[in-house]
Amino acid sequence: MKPSFEKLEHLLHGYKTESVALVARASEFAERAHEGQLRESGVSYFHHTFATALILAEWRMPPAIIAAGFLHDVPEDTKFSLGDIEKNFGKDIASIVEGETKLSSLKYRGRERYAENLRKMFFAIAKDLRVVIVKFADRIDNLKTLDIFPEEKRRRIALETLEIYAPIANRLGMGDAKGQLEDLAFPHVYPKEHEWLTKLIEGKLEEKSQRMEKVQRIARDELGRAKIQVVNLHGRTKRLYSLYRKLIKRDRDLSRVYDLIALRVIVKTTADCYAVLGVIHNRFKPLKGRIKDYIAQPKPNGYRSLHTTVFSDDGEIVEFQVRTEEMHEDAEYGVAAHWRYDEGRRSAAPSARQLKWMEELARIQKELHDREAFLETVDELKIDFFKNRIFIFTPKLRNHAFTLYNQAVHDRTGD
Repeated sequence: MKPSFEKLEHLLHGYKTESVALVARASEFAERAHEGQLRESGVSYFHHTFATALILAEWRMPPAIIAAGFLHDVPEDTKFSLGDIEKNFGKDIASIVEGETKLSSLKYRGRERYAENLRKMFFAIAKDLRVVIVKFADRIDNLKTLDIFPEEKRRRIALETLEIYAPIANRLGMGDAKGQLEDLAFPHVYPKEHEWLTKLIEGKLEEKSQRMEKVQRIARDELGRAKIQVVNLHGRTKRLYSLYRKLIKRDRDLSRVYDLIALRVIVKTTADCYAVLGVIHNRFKPLKGRIKDYIAQPKPNGYRSLHTTVFSDDGEIVEFQVRTEEMHEDAEYGVAAHWRYDEGRRSAAPSARQLKWMEELARIQKELHDREAFLETVDELKIDFFKNRIFIFTPKLRNHAFTLYNQAVHDRTGD
């Protein structure tokens, strides 16, 4: 059964005609290449490539990246080669597909070849960030079908997601990808904890949401009276795995988590952000020591926003997050925001934050040839999950790539 193209067509609304045509050609090529192939779930392989491309379209990626999403498994799993992709779609798209294929061939184990193989991973990412963006979308869809596998394999795939993919997404500032990766992997790595947390918040979210609606109405009225142009004011429910990690730090006491549902205010300018903060503090009593200015002092991954926690009229503790449209886009998509397809609003040039990350990756790439300097760089980036693990390239790794394994390494590994 063919997937519905209605959602994809809707997501591509506003793209240039030639861009839509490119995506359509990639879709047709992938469907033809994967014809007759079924995944272990019994579903057509094309469903996976389509779902990967759909996620990239939801992130408003440009046509080349969406096309690469359709084509990412073609060289590994069909009779068509990378040369066929280059012939039909050009060197740029073929390069993304090639990079994604190399990234998918990574496995990790032991320590003995740690630096050498870790460098290979950073080469792939630093060379072209689009590769890892496609990889995130690929992994997100793969996680949605984990239930078909035995428990050991499910946990293995989910664990590497929490230890590898999600932290990289976080370091790249891609909050949406990080959140999806973590929440989809969570129940497979920590099933008991996931069940406990789901029961803990059962009913509480709806109750909290109803109370937040009153605070939201008051805030909207106050900001209107202050003549501050609000682009959006909405409630944001904390993602499950993020909530779990915070609860561990709070002795599993849900009453000590103030942002189970936060109110997010999106405005036009940075000056408006601080004006909103003033209005909120004038109307609601702020909780001492809970004002965080991530605009003046962004997080290491570039995240910018104002956070404040206040008491509502009913004594409810409420967190507000205030940011501009650009800050919100950067928080959701990080370095990928540079490629987001939006004619007119965002210039073709990367922002200062995106340039900073690109410069950082360029610096890493230069240091890849020096083992000690490279390891120091990894420590600087605080990617702790790399410290006791090693990445290994294998000649061929199908379907769920990037998997942990304990069996013997292929005799051509490292060639």
